[in-house]
Amino acid sequence: MSTIVAISTAPGMGGIGIIRLSGENCFEIINKIFIAKNPQKIDEIEGYRMKYGKIINPESKKIIDEVLVSYFKAPKSYTAENMCEINSHGGMIVLKKILEVCLSNGAVLAEPGEFSKRAFLNGRIDLTQAEAIIDLINAKSSKEAQESANQLEGYLSKKINKSRDELLDLMVNIEANIDYPEYDVEEVSYKNAEEILEKVKTELEELSKSFENGKIIKDGIKLSIIGSPNAGKSSLLNRILKEERAIVTDIEGTTRDLIEEQVLIEGIPFKIIDTAGIRKTDNMIEQIGIEKSKKSANESDVVIAVFDNSKKLEEQDKEILNIIKDKRAIVVLNKIDLKEQKQDVLTEGQVTGKKIIKISAKNDIGIEKIYKELVNMFNLSEIESDNNILITNVRHQDLISKAIVAINESIEEIKRMEPIDIISIKIKEILENLGEITGNNVSEDLIKSIFSKFCLGK
Repeated sequence: MSTIVAISTAPGMGGIGIIRLSGENCFEIINKIFIAKNPQKIDEIEGYRMKYGKIINPESKKIIDEVLVSYFKAPKSYTAENMCEINSHGGMIVLKKILEVCLSNGAVLAEPGEFSKRAFLNGRIDLTQAEAIIDLINAKSSKEAQESANQLEGYLSKKINKSRDELLDLMVNIEANIDYPEYDVEEVSYKNAEEILEKVKTELEELSKSFENGKIIKDGIKLSIIGSPNAGKSSLLNRILKEERAIVTDIEGTTRDLIEEQVLIEGIPFKIIDTAGIRKTDNMIEQIGIEKSKKSANESDVVIAVFDNSKKLEEQDKEILNIIKDKRAIVVLNKIDLKEQKQDVLTEGQVTGKKIIKISAKNDIGIEKIYKELVNMFNLSEIESDNNILITNVRHQDLISKAIVAINESIEEIKRMEPIDIISIKIKEILENLGEITGNNVSEDLIKSIFSKFCLGK
């Protein structure tokens, strides 16, 4: 394979920058462009060693930068190939010059994710670990980072491989019975096959159930704040964010478009969306904002419906109640610092099953009650990834679900006493589903799709 090179640090100014090379001719290229202060032959340099020196342009002999070069010898490297990492001063000019001199001396520019792809193809990591790398890079919270680190350690792979090994042992015995009936091979009983399938099914169902929490950790929770104009939606957003993010005035209809911000609650990212006030209006621009408000509420995981507690229930309030009727929602009665007129109306069966919280966004009263309800609503305090494997990837969840369906079909075939070779076909399907999770059997198109999501240099 060719020797690839890429800048691995993010663009911009920085104390250091890193250029990464990997491939068979890696050390030869380094020898051409790097002059070490204490020169050694490659054979004399041990892996995991760093040498100080200067990167030069071999043609002009001009010094480009003084650097530290790290040496990693196959197979003990990130890609399982010979690798070098050039640690230079930060700044795009220096990094680009070093990249250019690497390219002009035999390296080729790496594709996005190609270093990790080679690590996968060379057997150093499996597909779940490769996907965990990009999740770790993109983590939006400490919990997501922790779960990604767990999967990078191979915890999920071990669980999947344990289930696969149990099914493979079953398949070996089935194949022996089918191929060599004349030999004294222990016969696979239907009862034994069913027991193994039930055991694997339990293991996979445990993983599948973790997806709801895993999805929350990875994707966060989308929360829309809706209400009539001047109910206090923007004031509430500012209190949650603890900053004056949205403009607040006494003029109705100040917010015309969606305002989106993120905040962490119990270590879980919430995407908070402040919306335009919902009411009847002839203003075309405001109408567009109101339609966006309704769409945002419908697409959200949870809605906070804000009502002005100092006013009587109006038609637009009834429309808001209808929007949240079948939604996971919290009803917030704002402006409790003013005279109450709405409390009795909202408790007369109109918000059945919805938590009602009274607040004053202006005076910062009752905001903690909203946090507490959100924590209880999603069981956020119970979502811990330290000691449990959580499925965070939709691809993994889909394949596990397919495997469970195939197991149920296999068990039904056993109960009907179908021939064992017929049952083995369905077991092979289960093995294929689980193998696709870890990459034991996976298409080239899927590999390309997964690694194309990586950043350059990783």
